[in-house]
Amino acid sequence: MSHQLGIDCINCRPTPRPAHTEYSLEYHHDLVTASGGVAAMWDRFNYDFVWGTNDGYVDWKKTGRITDLGHAVYAGDAHDFKQPNVCPFKTAEEVWAFDPIAEYGITPFDELVKKYEEGYQKGKVDHPNQASSGGYYKTVVSGASQTFGWDMFLEAAADRAKFAKVLERYGAYTLHHARAWAKTSIEIYLQHDDAFWTAGAFMHPDIYRKVIFPIYKELWKPVKAAGKKVLFCTDGTADGFWEDIADAGADGFIFEPSNNYERMVKTFGGTHCLVGSKVDCRTMTLGTWEQVKAEVDATFDLIQGKNGIMLAVGNHIPANISDDMILKYMAYLQEKWK
Repeated sequence: MSHQLGIDCINCRPTPRPAHTEYSLEYHHDLVTASGGVAAMWDRFNYDFVWGTNDGYVDWKKTGRITDLGHAVYAGDAHDFKQPNVCPFKTAEEVWAFDPIAEYGITPFDELVKKYEEGYQKGKVDHPNQASSGGYYKTVVSGASQTFGWDMFLEAAADRAKFAKVLERYGAYTLHHARAWAKTSIEIYLQHDDAFWTAGAFMHPDIYRKVIFPIYKELWKPVKAAGKKVLFCTDGTADGFWEDIADAGADGFIFEPSNNYERMVKTFGGTHCLVGSKVDCRTMTLGTWEQVKAEVDATFDLIQGKNGIMLAVGNHIPANISDDMILKYMAYLQEKWK
């Protein structure tokens, strides 16, 4: 593991091996305990980067209307299960009139910068051997879907012009946070927005290209002007749109294996940091070790000679994957990059 290796990878500089990170391994309590804690586990498995965002210090649930979408069981003990609540928005007109800044309020700018910097410095102390990021999670689509829920989100999105104004207001809300992060000492800014589903884009392409991606470009201007690298993260499949996101200013992508990894490497390998692989958590859960091993091998066949490669199981390693499978996967990665 190496903080510098992670930073070099994100900057597409040569590294002695591909960089490495994973998500959700913290849910595997036996592995955490056996490793001596979360940070020690990250060291044990050669993490070079730790995913991180911070949505600030305003609790939307306490300050305004919001639709809790609930949560399916993800943790092994099911403590994270929640039922959804009733959507407080009854008509598309209510959605079109909504302004998150007016509804939720925002933290004063200088205070936000100070708190973000303090949180970032604490993370560097807690895991000194990994690069880490600042960033924002509840961006345009993620923010709006959290407020309205998917039913009202999609109903309101049927009128593109009116819904565009709503998304632009979420862009303005997020920009306050992006500007604050730009004033901190972070090297990496992570912009998360679940703008796609597994099947791909769920809105008309014009909404993405004429509304959402121009918002991203404005969000990243102050961050890039401050000399930070921008990583864009989305669930789902954004194939057909990655070039647009790169044009908006993203320096790298964090993505799921539903995307065409071969095309990502051929198109962006060496110029943009690629955080992912062909390894799929569904194979790790339902398949054999030989199938997982084949996905690792296929990944390494594609990345030879490329800078900016950070390996990860791009759709998490959830609690229902066996520790035995994880240990085989981690050992094989280290064997491959020797």
